[in-house]
Amino acid sequence: MALEWRPNDPSFTLAGQILVASRYLTDPNFFRTAVLILEHGDGALGVVLNRPTAVTIADVVPTWLELAASPPVVFQGGPVERTAAIGLARPDGVFDPEQTWFSLAISEPGRELGIVNLSAEPGDLSGIVRDVRIYSGYAGWSPGQLESEIQAGGWLVLDHLAFDGTFDPLTSDPATLWNQASSAAASGQGVRASDGPSVQNN
Repeated sequence: MALEWRPNDPSFTLAGQILVASRYLTDPNFFRTAVLILEHGDGALGVVLNRPTAVTIADVVPTWLELAASPPVVFQGGPVERTAAIGLARPDGVFDPEQTWFSLAISEPGRELGIVNLSAEPGDLSGIVRDVRIYSGYAGWSPGQLESEIQAGGWLVLDHLAFDGTFDPLTSDPATLWNQASSAAASGQGVRASDGPSVQNN
């Protein structure tokens, strides 16, 4: 299932989509990365999905360990504000839109994924979320910057539906994510960025 890239459509959003770094993206912050876009409008914000660190959840936020996804380590979410933390998780059971601690970024049945408020008490979220993954920092783009990088060939945009359930943003083997996304791109699932010059993030 291909995603139709419509950069000039003001109603179009990349939120909930996957970016895969192309060979044209030379910024070391994003070399061979897969990024989940969480917000897209006046700029964009997302997290790098495939950069686990050696810092364990038990060492920094042990109260979240029981709900943590495997591997139970902190991931480097991006180069911006690395002291800030963002949590992603799956709903545990039926998602309740009335609760305030968890909001969905991907809402398709069987693929639900959302942002969990890490200021909550983990015990209060038992039965609400599972597979919590914590990211240090995030990837951010100013208005128009991400669109320019895509059009220059820096990123390939992939609809998460293109993976037919095989692409798991919270996989226990994150080293496979970039190869999976690249393979999907090579087979035509998603939007091919046009050939362009090397792209550097500012």
